[in-house]
Amino acid sequence: MNLVANTSDLSQRFSIDGFVVLPGFLSSIEVTEVKTHVDRFIENVLPNMASSEVFFEDKNNLAALKQIQRMGDHDPWFHSLFTRGRFRQIAELLLDCEVVPKNMQYFNKPPGTGQPTPPHQDGYYFMLDPCNALTMWLALDETDQENGCVRYVRGSHCKGMRNHARTDTLGFSQGIDDFPDGQDLVNEIAIPAQPGDLLVHHALTIHRAGGNLSADRTRKALGFIYYSQNARENAVAHLTYQRKLAAELRSQGRI
Repeated sequence: MNLVANTSDLSQRFSIDGFVVLPGFLSSIEVTEVKTHVDRFIENVLPNMASSEVFFEDKNNLAALKQIQRMGDHDPWFHSLFTRGRFRQIAELLLDCEVVPKNMQYFNKPPGTGQPTPPHQDGYYFMLDPCNALTMWLALDETDQENGCVRYVRGSHCKGMRNHARTDTLGFSQGIDDFPDGQDLVNEIAIPAQPGDLLVHHALTIHRAGGNLSADRTRKALGFIYYSQNARENAVAHLTYQRKLAAELRSQGRI
């Protein structure tokens, strides 16, 4: 991808729509390399991580792995991928400033058990002022409506933060409580993706995903979260919420 040639167009689309799609951001060879390191991480690093950073659809079944948090904090290869090179460059282009790499995640919806992701805005979790941040979603599998592709509400980032309420979805504890309103579904677009495609959305962009209804297809992806250097996090409130949530999930036997 020629970043220089596409700079103006990418920035304009991100500003208007609240998201952009970069097909083939990684080559097939690069995707294979990333997947190899994901497998290595799951085998060698994940067993030593805290339960609050690893979520399973069924915590007694490794094949039901759903989400891993803060991969870059636990592994030098993923730290380098996250903090250097093209991903950070795209983040700084779209936010038009230097960024703070905040969190790198692994997502999967196992076949037959992967639950829907509730409609939400990432910024509700981030607790930033101003809410200037973005999330990247790198497809590692072919993703479509059957196995739970991402759906964005175009232009929703321009309308501020919606009210959120507690959900029962592990890994997505908050969802918009009045979705859909009169325009949500009118402006919503499903984004099928191929391995190596990169989806990028603003922290205020409403998005969701269906469950994995397929019999044998996974829906694996990596997530990259970058904050604007000018955004200030309410770190105390964020940590308090995370600790409260972890305690609740442990008491329910879910982590």
